[in-house]
Amino acid sequence: MIGDLIMKLLHTRTNAHVLHLKSRSYAQHVALQEFYESLVGYADRIAETYQGMYGLISAYPATFRMLDDPQKLVESLQDWVEENRLKACDKGDTALQNIIDELLAQCATTAYKLRFLK
Repeated sequence: MIGDLIMKLLHTRTNAHVLHLKSRSYAQHVALQEFYESLVGYADRIAETYQGMYGLISAYPATFRMLDDPQKLVESLQDWVEENRLKACDKGDTALQNIIDELLAQCATTAYKLRFLK
């Protein structure tokens, strides 16, 4: 399940980068850039922390679905992470849960910027 989380982050990063390139709003363009640039860091931190605790991740599923609405993209990641975080790592794994909390804060910040800054 941790591989699913890593792939979700990487796919969302690609999707956000495409939307960034297509955006006609400067505020949206900048918010999406900040968002997609942060996701690779979160993917690395989560994967490396997990592997330091449990060993190498063996499964990375390869599914990808492109979303055309930046707000829905961010909300989709946020919802997925909140729903699956305990499947990806035990609630006692505070180091991993803290990184996931930071990721969710990044999603919330980006959602704010996309919703209210035009």
